[in-house]
Amino acid sequence: MLKPEQRLGIQVIASAWLAVFCLFGYRATFSVLLDPMQEDLGWTVGQVSLGYSLMMTIYALTAFGSGIIIDRWGPRPAYAIGAVFGALGFFLTSQVQTYPAYLASYAIFAGIGTGMLWVSSTVSVRKWFVGPNYARMWGWAFMGAPVSQVILSLGVENILTTVDWRAAMQALSLVILGALLLATLLSKRAPEFYGIQPGGQQKTASATTWTLKQAFSSFAIWGAILAFFFSLVGEFLIWTQVVMFWVREIGLSLSTATSLYVLIGLSGIVLMPLMGVCADRIVARKEKEARGRKIMLIMAPLSGVLACLLLFTTRVSLLGGAISAILFTIYWAIEPGGVAGYAGAIFGRASLGKIWGLATLICMGLGPALGTFMGGFLYDISGTYFYSILFALVSFLLSAFFATLLPLSAKKT
Repeated sequence: MLKPEQRLGIQVIASAWLAVFCLFGYRATFSVLLDPMQEDLGWTVGQVSLGYSLMMTIYALTAFGSGIIIDRWGPRPAYAIGAVFGALGFFLTSQVQTYPAYLASYAIFAGIGTGMLWVSSTVSVRKWFVGPNYARMWGWAFMGAPVSQVILSLGVENILTTVDWRAAMQALSLVILGALLLATLLSKRAPEFYGIQPGGQQKTASATTWTLKQAFSSFAIWGAILAFFFSLVGEFLIWTQVVMFWVREIGLSLSTATSLYVLIGLSGIVLMPLMGVCADRIVARKEKEARGRKIMLIMAPLSGVLACLLLFTTRVSLLGGAISAILFTIYWAIEPGGVAGYAGAIFGRASLGKIWGLATLICMGLGPALGTFMGGFLYDISGTYFYSILFALVSFLLSAFFATLLPLSAKKT
């Protein structure tokens, strides 16, 4: 028989898993849908990619609001809003005929829907699990991302063999609605609300609170923002363009390219919890949790650098592309949750929602949009993806550089 705190913790992980599944469902399917959308609608790769870029901008603005919501009422309201707007994002986009309608439906509705999911899921897990327990538990929750990439990418590819991208989006809208309604029911507020501390310990003391002014007067949060921002630029460029790179640059079939893309998800099912365990072991060996999180934030983008280099070897062998996909998975398994873990180690849990929400607004409002746009733009003006991937590689290097500068503590001013 599970103890009440164990049962509640499992529900927190399950609800976060579903939220992450839906959030990354948008990312996973866009790369597969990009080519058929571009051909059917007659727009350039850059034009279609702009819709995703604007969606991520709205996502970032909404993320700040979701951080305030979770600090006050927990993730349940955020997940409920995400269910409605996330489903409408796919459904309304499936109906568009004009470019302005595409930008409005995909950017606004999908942006609000997905913006309610990332901060809510990461912060809810961090509020329940701290120290050497966090990364492992976040790894289980974050497993929803690669599962989404596998199931939804393959599902969309199969739909596209018989019907068009519009039908695929309509099916996705139903998936998003059902999964997020279930996440809403399973979600829980911070452990203090139930009289317990993270890890199931009885409540002993109130958590330290920070104002936004205090937090954003420290280099710790700005260092984390810079490290995360540059990693996001490289990450989103790769995620949104890599299938097109394999199809148009390397000459692979859409089916083969999608299979390589899905390998990121397949390996992630194993690597998400595994890298979480590795991160927690490093943290356990360090005097301060922040030191262990910092080490992982240096390692993650360096994996991205090596993955970018190996992408070019796909011209010679599919093995290079496969290894590159696995390295991108290692980056992916560490960076997003790791930077939230670092912020939690520095600022604690009580005010983490609004602090990480504002940081997410800055990072997500600029990084994904810039990466996605530059990936399509550099291809459109040069006719090759070489410069796009080089741009991503430099972005990962900058992320690693700023991670080396991260302090191990912050003082209120």
